[in-house]
Amino acid sequence: ISELTLPGAHFPLELARDSDVGSNSLLTYQLSKNPSFSLAVDEIPGGKKQPELVLERALDREKQSSFELVLTAVDGGDPAMSGTVQVRVNVTDANDNPPVFSKRVYEARVAENLPTGSPVLRVWATDADAGSNGRVFYSFGNVPDDILELFTVNSESGEVRTTSPLDFEETSKYIFTLEARDGGGLIGHCEVQIEITDENDNMPEITILSLSRPVPEDSPIGTVVALLKVRDRDSGENGEVSCELGDDHFSLAVQTGPGGDQRPELVLAKALDREEAAFHDLVLTAIDGGDPARTGTARIRVTVLDANDNAPVFSQAEYTVRVPEDVPVGSVLVTVTATDVDEGLYGHIKYS
Repeated sequence: ISELTLPGAHFPLELARDSDVGSNSLLTYQLSKNPSFSLAVDEIPGGKKQPELVLERALDREKQSSFELVLTAVDGGDPAMSGTVQVRVNVTDANDNPPVFSKRVYEARVAENLPTGSPVLRVWATDADAGSNGRVFYSFGNVPDDILELFTVNSESGEVRTTSPLDFEETSKYIFTLEARDGGGLIGHCEVQIEITDENDNMPEITILSLSRPVPEDSPIGTVVALLKVRDRDSGENGEVSCELGDDHFSLAVQTGPGGDQRPELVLAKALDREEAAFHDLVLTAIDGGDPARTGTARIRVTVLDANDNAPVFSQAEYTVRVPEDVPVGSVLVTVTATDVDEGLYGHIKYS
């Protein structure tokens, strides 16, 4: 009997035979007590009675898959004689149960450097039905294309694996739906939440936003020479950056920009002297807090612009010349020489 059979359905049973005649062969039937079944007797041609099994309440194969009943036939003799037969009712399955996941929400935490093809988690669903009605297959629900590009699910085992590299800086958490479908087409759902943990896979990035070219050598200490941006796409300690500069003529004043990135200002910390150094090649090093730490560098050339900060200097402080009194007018008596370490017009000398 199918478990979907409605109460009130009749199922004819085999008639009993009695070789006696007359009242000794008149048969009545009795059924062992069971709340799911009762007995009805139908008159059939020839005066015989047809015993019928009557379903009294709905069946559920998943609760009870079979029933053992005893049908008794009693004749009309004195004393009465009886015979029995065992009636086994097998309840056949109907696809009346959808797959049910062991959890409503499955959670996993994986590192962003997880190799492609690695297992992430496994979902599990059961179906109380039998046969193909109870066989479960797994698939994605209605999910975005990026989920399908990053993950795959084994249709039979329910194991979820990666199919592409993960990137915490792109997405730190994925939430999507998986389906379990049985052989009869019924579906169950669960939610999968995969949290991506950060790894120190990004080095600090240094960007020069502006640079004064060139810098006058008479610029006062504290003059801002360059504006920089330092950023590390990692999070937490992996994204915390400190900066180093290997030239005592300059220092860094760190400001915080929008989005939390650092905006160091390259500041003049010591007076410049173009005559000592016409340019300064700086190496800015940014170090993050990861273990092991990662570094980023940027090279900055600061060109020093000349200022007229040097007076001409004669080659001698005093020139002594002895000439005869009859030297002709227009004769060259002496040639003096002066130099100026400044450049351009500042170093061009006129005598008077």
